Amino acid sequence: MVDLAIGIVIGTAFNNIITSLVNNVLTPPFGLLLGHINFADLAVNLGGTVNIQYGLFLQSVISFIITALGLFMVLRLLNRIERIARFDPAPEPPPPAAKSPELTVLEEIRDQLKRPVA
Repeated sequence: MVDLAIGIVIGTAFNNIITSLVNNVLTPPFGLLLGHINFADLAVNLGGTVNIQYGLFLQSVISFIITALGLFMVLRLLNRIERIARFDPAPEPPPPAAKSPELTVLEEIRDQLKRPVA
C-alpha cells in the first residue's frame, strides 16, 4: 500500500511538472513560430458565451504525450534493471565424480569383450 501511495504522489508531482513544461516552456515558442498565437486563447465561438477552447485541449494532448513518454521511459528503465538483477547465469556443472573401483572393473571387462577373438 505504501508503494502505491508513493507512486501516486510522485505521479501527481510529475504530471504538474509536465503541465508546467508544456504551458510555460513548449507552447509559447510554438505559438511564436505560428504567428504569435497563444494556445490558451484558441477557441471557436458557438454563439454568446459558449466557446470550444481547442487550444487548451491541444496543450492537454501535448502534456499527455510527454507524460506518457516519460512514464514509458521510466518503466523501460525499471524493467531493464529488474532483468539485470534477475539474471542468474547457469550454474557450472559439478566436476565429475571419481570412478568407483566397481565401475573401473566393469569398464575393463567391457573393453576386453569388445576386442576381437584371435
